[in-house]
Parts: sequence; C-alpha cells; structure tokens
Amino acid sequence: MKRLIPLLALVPAFVFPLAAASEEFKLDSAPIDVRDVASLQSGARTFVNYCLSCHSASMMRYNRLEGLGLAEPQIRDNLLFTTDKVGELMSVAMVKKDAKEWFGVAPPDLSVIARSRGADWLYTYLRTFYRDPKTVSGWNNLAFPNVAMPHVLWTLSGQSVLDEREFKTEHEAEAAKLQSRAYSVIEESDEGAEKRYVLKTTKLVTAGTLTPLEYDAVVRDLVNFLVWMSEPNQTFRKQVGIVVTLVLLVLLVLTYLLYKEFWKDVH
Repeated sequence: MKRLIPLLALVPAFVFPLAAASEEFKLDSAPIDVRDVASLQSGARTFVNYCLSCHSASMMRYNRLEGLGLAEPQIRDNLLFTTDKVGELMSVAMVKKDAKEWFGVAPPDLSVIARSRGADWLYTYLRTFYRDPKTVSGWNNLAFPNVAMPHVLWTLSGQSVLDEREFKTEHEAEAAKLQSRAYSVIEESDEGAEKRYVLKTTKLVTAGTLTPLEYDAVVRDLVNFLVWMSEPNQTFRKQVGIVVTLVLLVLLVLTYLLYKEFWKDVH
C-alpha cells in the first residue's frame, strides 16, 4: 500500500493535462447509426473511392461487406479494383517507405481508427480542412494542426481558408464560436499588456460539387462505415447483451423465490 501512494500522487499530473487538452475545443457530434444500411453502403463506397488508395484496412476483407446487404457481384463490380478479389483483405499497393517519403509519415491503417480516435473526432476532422500554403501538401486542419494528409475530398467540399477573428474577452469569443457552423478553436494571445482571444474557424471560398449539408452527409456516411468496420458485429453483440441481461433478471427472480421457499420454515 505504501508503494501505491506515490503512484497515486502522479495521477493528477496525467489526468488534468489530458482534461485540459480536451477542453481546448469542442468536437461536433457525429450523427451516426450503424443500423442504417443505406448510410453504411454509401460510406463503404466513399471509403473505397477516396481512402483506400493510401490507407489500408488490413483487418477487413471485402466479403465482410456482405453484412451491409451487398451481394458478392455488387461488391466485385462496384467496390473492387481490377486485381482484387472478394476474399482478399482491404490492403493498398503503396509501399510504406514511399509513403513516408511523400507525406512525411506512412498513412495509418483505418481498420480500427474509429475506436482509436472516436466518431466525433473523425466527423470533425474531415470537415475542417483548409488551404495553407505553408504546408507541404497545401492543406491544414483545425482538429489536427499540421497534418500530413491532404484533403482528398476537396472536390466535394470545396476549398476553405482559415478565418481568424480577435476578441477582447473570452465571453465574446465563446459567443462567436457558438454561431460558427463547424469546429472552431479559441487561442489566447498577448499583445503587450492586453490579452486577446483569437477565434479560428474555416470559411468556404470555393464551392465544391456538393453543398455544405450534402458534404456533411457524405462525411457522416463515411464515419458511420468506419465505426461499423471497427466492429462489424457490434449491433449483434448489443442485441445479445440485452437478451442475456433479461435472462439473468428472470433467473434472479426465480433464485429469490427458491430462496424464500427453502427458508420459509426456518425461524
């Protein structure tokens, strides 16, 4: 017990910085539903067309997409590249060495990215890219500053730029943040003796092929698919959990009645 006390004293040093970091920005809530088959099919199409060229999903096979209501011919004709087969893993031909040379870091595998990052983070991240000539790719991101990944969905979303506004009080900055359509960041800056609050958000300057609401729907479907891919059996698991809980409750009642019957003559 004495050895645990010094370790417990270190807990605030790790917990509080993490809590403070999580309060720097507020993520948008991802309106996903892994029971929405149409959304999952749309997300799978977007994933194959835009993500699978660089990011692999090495824990998922193409034939698992049959769980989305797709027949094998549909998967083969619409979601497979020429050399791929239905039973193969969703891998990419890009060599990690080349990817690191081109992007500075190898694109991560996306099999369980939804478990690692969370649906809200992914939903916010994919909607907050903006043009930045200072980066190698020409893109930057509010949720992931100086990210190496370019905005592969820019033809759909259009091009945005960084919009920075200064406020004298944090209350004014928070009020403006609530009116922002998407994710935004408030940073403090000292100019001499006067403290100012800088609200950073994105502003659309060149329209894409989709309206902002239509693009949000595409991102929602993509994130929905990533969440499903991280655990394809999650809906079944939850249903089984409910049934098991109900069975245990029934057994609890029967056990209590049996207990009362056995001990009714004991005084």
